[in-house]
Amino acid sequence: METVTLDELDRALLHALQVDGRAPFRRIAQVLGVSDRTVARRYHRLRADDVLRVVGRTDARVLGEVDWLTRVSCVPDAAAAIAGALARRPETSWVSMLSGGGEIVCVTRSPARPDREELLLGKLPRTPRVLSVSAHYLLRTFVGGTAAWGGRTEALSAAQVAALRAAARADAGSAAVGSEPGEGAGAGADGSAAASAGGAGVALPGELDRALLVALAADGRTPLAELAARTGGPESTVRRRLAALTRSGLLYFDVDVDTRLLGFEVEAFCWLTVAPGRLTAVAQELASHPEVGFAAATTGPANLVASLVCRDVESFYGYLTDRLGALEGVGSLETAPVVRSVKRAGLLIR
Repeated sequence: METVTLDELDRALLHALQVDGRAPFRRIAQVLGVSDRTVARRYHRLRADDVLRVVGRTDARVLGEVDWLTRVSCVPDAAAAIAGALARRPETSWVSMLSGGGEIVCVTRSPARPDREELLLGKLPRTPRVLSVSAHYLLRTFVGGTAAWGGRTEALSAAQVAALRAAARADAGSAAVGSEPGEGAGAGADGSAAASAGGAGVALPGELDRALLVALAADGRTPLAELAARTGGPESTVRRRLAALTRSGLLYFDVDVDTRLLGFEVEAFCWLTVAPGRLTAVAQELASHPEVGFAAATTGPANLVASLVCRDVESFYGYLTDRLGALEGVGSLETAPVVRSVKRAGLLIR
């Protein structure tokens, strides 16, 4: 990919898509004060250059599933091959190689009470090339998922964000009008299963929904007509199911972008050991830091993990010493720079 620079309009488009990943170009154009054609041209250029991607993602808790943070230590010359194999597995959503050459971090998903063979660690090659594996629940996410990283969401004004959200709510409301009785509550009128997920009263995805989620995971802006063709359902049904899945919290849209294009040259993972009574307070404080792209409470000896994004090495050092070092309740921390992202938001990085 040739060098790409994001200008003010590109950043505004990125922010608009984070607010509403499926917002029509005309709506974004109206909010940004430019033409529909300009917005469409910018989006298609960035998409073709693999700069940004809108992806449909699912909430593990709503599905009654669990996300795991898994650390794999391996022989350095085997790291790239193992990371690639992990990235190709459908249950992984993020795979990164860390400095030192022999450590990989990935996020994977399983049923809430999995058998050993359903866990990623049960599928890793049992060879001397894999030195150790540890897997820990992601208990609560404070930045990431539906809580977007602030580095992607600082280009629009509060009024512009409010306008996009109001229009998205209006769209969801109009899609719900005419829903068949019980739709979205487990009746299965449009292919949704009758069982509820995780005891939350949300209908488990049926055949049509699963096909819809697969298509949106590859491209969250797949046109409605194409979604209908892929799922085998009429556009009216697909529109209603899309609204129902989003309204339930099962489906949400994320924007994947290379942070280096936003001016952040350093990315690192950070594991913190925090006094239990201070865990929520520290996590919430981290969530307010613009340097934190992801933060979640976990099981294991380090009970808080964060992904840090900084402008350069000097600002990374300043953040560790001035911001993290000032947090009350942090007993210890471990950091490791990311040297390569192999998979992000469920998609392989080319």
